Amino acid sequence: MGAEMSQKKLYIDKELSWLSFNERVLQEAADKKNPLIERMRFLGIYSRNLDEFYKVRFADLKRSILIRESQGATDSSSNLLKKIQAKVLKNDQDFDCLYNNLLLEMARNKIFLINEHQLSKNQKGWLRQYFNDHLRQHITPIIINDETNLVSFLKDDYAYLTVEIISGSEIIYALLEIPSDKVEQFIILPPETPRRRKPIILVDNILRYCLDDIFKGFFDYDALNAYSMKMTRDAEYDLITEMESSLMELMSSSLKQRLTAEPVRFVYQRDMPDELVDLLRYKLGISSYDSVIAGSRYHNFKDFIKFPNVGKVHLVNKPLPRLRHIWFDKFRNGFDTIRDHDVLLYYPYHTFEHVLELLHQASFDPSVLAIKINIYRVAKDSRIIESIIHAAHNGKKVTVVVELQARFDEEANIHWAKRLTEAGVQVIFSAPGLKIHAKLFLISRKEKNHIVRYAHVGTGNFNEKTAQLYTDYSLLTADARITNEVRRVFNFIENPYRSVSFEHLMVSPQNSRRVLYQLIDQEIASAQSGISSGITLKINNLVDKGLISRLYTASSAGVKIRLLVRGMCSLIPNAIGISENIQAISIVDRFLEHARVYVFKNHGDPLVYLSSADWMTRNIDYRIEVAVSLLDPTLRKCVLDLLELQFNDTVKARFLDKELSNRYVPRGNRRKIRSQLAIYDYLKALEQPSQK
Repeated sequence: MGAEMSQKKLYIDKELSWLSFNERVLQEAADKKNPLIERMRFLGIYSRNLDEFYKVRFADLKRSILIRESQGATDSSSNLLKKIQAKVLKNDQDFDCLYNNLLLEMARNKIFLINEHQLSKNQKGWLRQYFNDHLRQHITPIIINDETNLVSFLKDDYAYLTVEIISGSEIIYALLEIPSDKVEQFIILPPETPRRRKPIILVDNILRYCLDDIFKGFFDYDALNAYSMKMTRDAEYDLITEMESSLMELMSSSLKQRLTAEPVRFVYQRDMPDELVDLLRYKLGISSYDSVIAGSRYHNFKDFIKFPNVGKVHLVNKPLPRLRHIWFDKFRNGFDTIRDHDVLLYYPYHTFEHVLELLHQASFDPSVLAIKINIYRVAKDSRIIESIIHAAHNGKKVTVVVELQARFDEEANIHWAKRLTEAGVQVIFSAPGLKIHAKLFLISRKEKNHIVRYAHVGTGNFNEKTAQLYTDYSLLTADARITNEVRRVFNFIENPYRSVSFEHLMVSPQNSRRVLYQLIDQEIASAQSGISSGITLKINNLVDKGLISRLYTASSAGVKIRLLVRGMCSLIPNAIGISENIQAISIVDRFLEHARVYVFKNHGDPLVYLSSADWMTRNIDYRIEVAVSLLDPTLRKCVLDLLELQFNDTVKARFLDKELSNRYVPRGNRRKIRSQLAIYDYLKALEQPSQK
């Protein structure tokens, strides 16, 4: 396997690969073929992604360096930190330039995002009234003095204004929290003339304009100056495992611990005085390992995900009406539909209503005896939770596996767990350190003196909101070969250390690695025997070195491998003597590519798996994940056809390479294919009878 390459050169650092993915998001904001408002919203997605990068990946890297240093060992990761900082600064410069260009483009479309210095006399009066009516009650200045503990006070990822209260030669500093969770961030101002589009102002700039209203009468001052800042904390936390504490109590304790976790990033307005920057760095305990970035006046660009369109309709994406699956319109209820034929739904092209309605029907159907479901991330006002509670009230035996360790959703899941328990639902939690990431439910129904089971195996969460934004598969089946094994998965969840076997499911950490190695080795054996071979993977992240090494071996044996990786990819494609037979692309478009699909040629009879698991060590070895083999040939063909559309994308596909160049796949003289729109048309044609 190309001995001339060192072990390190075989893998791209996953953190740099992740930043390269976020650069692809920035490319979407720069793409003039995208509608203007959607480009502004991509700036928000880029910013939200970067926040999470620092909370999780950067923080994890920093933690590993500090641990190794405390043990007296050196860690080459400090060099990686420098590369990360350089890459982020470069992307931030591109971001700022792009943002300014988009502001000009919006102005040409009569949409004006203005600041406090651009207000007319009428707007000034209107804003003062707005501040008094809607904002004043949410603003409480915090004076920074020797006793102020900023690390315990500042909220993670909230933006703040740091205010200089200047009186002669004396300066007092105060902090104002931007109330991002209490009020709209984009305030539409009254227009100056009837024909002019309404201007928009950010809440930050309203506070800047109203500083005098906040401090007057409480302080004597000659001047007030405001500078923005933001801090990002380490999102990891440790479970303190006292035997007498319940997991819910431990998670609640750990969430409080996260609130005072170490800062890892400090962003500040670039014209902030040096004395103030130094004071904030000292108060926050910012070290040489943390990221310190001088930026613009605004730091919570993640709010731009909800940037309002006050312009013409063509400035946003043309909506794609959700498709109803043809089979659900042919039967009186969902159970008859699924019993007749396996159903495959592909969101957000298909409506999520089918799953919601099936669980709703199960909640009151007299024939339904029991429901088992696992939840990882559910919507804020989850209809699924409501159906589960109704089922319990209707006397069904209901079991819900709640993943309390779902990062950033822990608090919501604690709330749901309490509410479900109060409703009489049996609630089960995963063992600490073994997250349940599978997307399953199982409905047991009595039909003609027999128990018939209906299962859902999916790639995405039971979440009405993300089902409109993420591409994900849901398999609904009454095939006993699958439902019996899903039943075993739920038994395994309740007893994770008991041995259990599977034939049609891959279940992490039980058998996934072993089965994946076997399937790759089978393709290697085919190639070595002169039999047609091939592997196609669509996943979010590919960073597990064991699996990557196996793919390198397969490539060297002549197996043709195609990779569609949305995010991190540590594998290096097209390396001489190592991965010449591996092609890797990534697609970033209006929907987030989230579905995981594994395809193995299998002597010409393709094995197609839909999975909840990425090819990361944590997903293969340390989480409960489920991949299901599609047994229905019609559904297999559908998934294979959809993958072909994606691998033939000539609009949104980028090459993945060792240079992290994000070069677009050249169209050449091929026809124009934007795969996400082509997939919609493909599925619409399949479901056409139900649309008439």
